Amino acid sequence: MKNMKSIVIMGVAGCGKSSLGVVLARSLDMTIVEGDDFHSDSSREKMRSGIALNDSDRAGWLDLLSEELKKQPNGVVLTCSALKKAYRERLRFAVPNLRFVFLDIGKEQANVRVLTRAQTHFFASSLIDSQFETLESPIHEAGVLVVDALMPLILLKEQVIEWLKIKEKV
Repeated sequence: MKNMKSIVIMGVAGCGKSSLGVVLARSLDMTIVEGDDFHSDSSREKMRSGIALNDSDRAGWLDLLSEELKKQPNGVVLTCSALKKAYRERLRFAVPNLRFVFLDIGKEQANVRVLTRAQTHFFASSLIDSQFETLESPIHEAGVLVVDALMPLILLKEQVIEWLKIKEKV
């Protein structure tokens, strides 16, 4: 895919953004940008303490991610929750025609996944409810592919690559 554009792997905590982002970036020979790496220390501490981030907490983070998108003229795979439409619009403003893959998952499954990584990740499982409360589904937005987060990773990767090939022809 020669004219690859940037793509955001999005969804609530525990949906598999990082896992899909890594295999997708590797398959497409693109750079992976892990959105979690750009959270401020204070935001990380809030999440570690079970305090949900608000719009002002996320503002600087979204600015940094927008700059990372702009730095990659040949495209990048970005993992970012992008829970609200306003957050997605902010990223789209940075890079027109930005594509999103929404990893759709239920609350119970997300909670199980977050609990299994509790020793290695700063996100407190008590925040799962707030993630679902904040989520504004992107299902009817242009440039969004909705996938079942519980599908095997290899099938998710193949589904995204096929979708990108179709989008490239348009």
